[in-house]
Amino acid sequence: MKDFAPACERNKGPILNTLRQILDQDSLVLEIGSGSGQHVSYFASHLPHIRWQPSDLPDRLNSIRAYRNDLGLANFLEPLGLDLMQPVWPIDRADTVVCINTIHIVPWRGVENLISRVAALLPIGGLFYVYGPYRYSNRPLEPSNEEFDRWLRARDHQSGVRDFDAVNGLARRHGLTLVDDRPMPANNRSIWWVKN
Repeated sequence: MKDFAPACERNKGPILNTLRQILDQDSLVLEIGSGSGQHVSYFASHLPHIRWQPSDLPDRLNSIRAYRNDLGLANFLEPLGLDLMQPVWPIDRADTVVCINTIHIVPWRGVENLISRVAALLPIGGLFYVYGPYRYSNRPLEPSNEEFDRWLRARDHQSGVRDFDAVNGLARRHGLTLVDDRPMPANNRSIWWVKN
């Protein structure tokens, strides 16, 4: 029942190194778009002082549950069915929200819903962390991300590599202030904001 995504295996180490630097002790982290469950399994194993709340679409939770059952970790919580396109979420607070390789997959309305809901559930000082490829106005998109963007749009015309300025502007409008934007392997970025 456990799914496996090669990209998760490649990027889980670098993402963990960043999360180690920014996450507070004894906090609740909501992961949105947990996918196979590989990331949350790895993070929960290496950051036992943090409670990890995975989530994904209601019909995509079986693999996450399988990883959770195999590990049996108290800080790896039962996954929640969460649809970005719905106005009501099954959780109303988290200290940090982590969203990996999701923003370029969902429609722009999903990105808008994501950021508005995250801003509502975070406390003052809470962090919103995203990982993935982004397009920047001051430099051309990397050839690998151009190809990825074409593939995404061919699969679903509402998806695609997002414009950083548009995402950051949306975050600002919802009271989130950019903290850092770091280059990561394979032309991805680690970006996070703090709630004012």
